[in-house]
Amino acid sequence: MAVQPRLASAVMLLRDMTPGQGIEVFMVRRVIQSDFAPDVFVFPGGSVSADDRAAEQAEQVFTPVAPGKADPEGRTILGSGIRAAAIRELFEEAGVLLAYRREQVLAIGEEDIARFDNYRQAFNQRNGSLIEMARAEKLRLATDRLGYFAHWITPEGMPKRFDTHFFITTAPAEQQAAHDRLETSEGIWISPAEALAQSERGEFPLVFATIHQLRELAAFHSVQEALESTTMQHVATHVPILEQRAGGARVYLPGDDDNKWDVPENMTRS
Repeated sequence: MAVQPRLASAVMLLRDMTPGQGIEVFMVRRVIQSDFAPDVFVFPGGSVSADDRAAEQAEQVFTPVAPGKADPEGRTILGSGIRAAAIRELFEEAGVLLAYRREQVLAIGEEDIARFDNYRQAFNQRNGSLIEMARAEKLRLATDRLGYFAHWITPEGMPKRFDTHFFITTAPAEQQAAHDRLETSEGIWISPAEALAQSERGEFPLVFATIHQLRELAAFHSVQEALESTTMQHVATHVPILEQRAGGARVYLPGDDDNKWDVPENMTRS
């Protein structure tokens, strides 16, 4: 039976480097015990939950977002829980919460760290919800700070498949990103070009879709330029092809046979 892809979100958290030096993106390394992409550097993200869908229906905690770019089938991503999932996963895996308090971007000061860390731990243990936290803290989720950047679906034939919507956002000045030490073993700010260079040397394991996102990010000179790009282009859906061969599986994009990526064996096992 064909594996149906699970709806998911991923967030590329960006910050500017020294003026003129480009941007950095925050990445986390999945623990080696992970059932998907073990020991690989990824952007914070994960599957959409029922609570995420509910959060997008709660007008008092969800910032209205103007209709954005739809996929080729014309399906809107609004109301599907994708943006709420992006905010939740970024908070769970990177400790950064995109929200407003009294119309200002949320700042987490020293007096707030322990309280929000408790929320984060509860989320990682599948307790609590975005709505409950937002109401308790009088927050509005800053979904309007997410720029819709890319849409990728795991190839048919893989044991686990995801229908992933990628977003970009800028790191809030008064918050510090840090990996969760549960699902991830490491967190790092790195320039897209450096991540790609280290990956080429076998020092920074990545998956196919992440490599493509980093290549696109490497072209931007500032976070503002990257964010502006999300308002000017249509987001196409990419579905790579899985090729099975004696030496192992490879994936590539349709029409791009010259750029094939070897799939690690631990990603092809069910």
